[in-house]
Amino acid sequence: MSENTAATYESGWRRFTAYCEGMGRDPMAATPDTVAGFLVKMASGPRARNATAPGERPLAVGTLQVYLAAIRWRYRAAGRVSPTSDGKVTGVLQGLRRLSDRQPRQVTALREHDIARILSHCDLLAGIPTFRSIAARDAALIAMGFAAALRRSEICALEFGDLQFLDPSRDRSGMFLHIRRSKTDQFGRGHRIAVPEGAAVRPVRRLKQWLTLSGIAGGPVFPTMRRGGVLLGRALHPADIARLVKHYVRAIRLDPAEYSGHSLRAGFTTSAAVHGARLDKIMEVTRHTTPRMVLRYIREADAFEDHAGAAFL
Repeated sequence: MSENTAATYESGWRRFTAYCEGMGRDPMAATPDTVAGFLVKMASGPRARNATAPGERPLAVGTLQVYLAAIRWRYRAAGRVSPTSDGKVTGVLQGLRRLSDRQPRQVTALREHDIARILSHCDLLAGIPTFRSIAARDAALIAMGFAAALRRSEICALEFGDLQFLDPSRDRSGMFLHIRRSKTDQFGRGHRIAVPEGAAVRPVRRLKQWLTLSGIAGGPVFPTMRRGGVLLGRALHPADIARLVKHYVRAIRLDPAEYSGHSLRAGFTTSAAVHGARLDKIMEVTRHTTPRMVLRYIREADAFEDHAGAAFL
């Protein structure tokens, strides 16, 4: 099990344990009724204070499924039969799914022109001594997360040893990123992603500027920081990426509720599709194992191109 999955399951199990303790019940002796009541409670209550989605939104059914998986995982680890497989539990989950009137959440992609505006904002902040370091880190993070279509966990896991800068005098200008492990590579076979220097976003230049300014020569590429630019040495958490993106989206006067950390990855895919990149070349960067998700981005990007009603509407 990946570290992120284990952390997610632990979080779900803690919520179930708190619910059971509040009801005066043993979480390791839960009945299907207890689990069903837990699902209803979670679907009705407010989100956690540190949630990146608006607190007034109910939890998505997908989150409830993760909680069930966490309970099942803990019971199986203890060699017990999980109450989550009971028909009453699955029936309640199906009912909650029918009651949900929301479309599956799909964050808005940050296109290349949005990224350019965010980077310009970071450059303005970098002119203020107090914000110089954090602005340089955030600019490099956003530029690299977009250019390499990185997932939040992949951004946080990047270490100095994963970077290979090319020598422009002998090679093409740019760099390679080594992604040691990812959502679709749980066994750590690794992926090597080419990142060109570029002429607008300039991800390689921004990353070099951040490394020079911070003096980082090992460990996490994007560490946590104190005010004033003091590095703490710990890598950022995936939830930090979502908050960081929302912060800068708000700064350029976009609605932060529509964006998340995934907006960087979605933005690269959409921008590449709009600019006519080949499907196989897009998938080289995004590392999608099937073209289904990439084709969805392409269809949305091309929705108004040669529209069937363009001639008469």
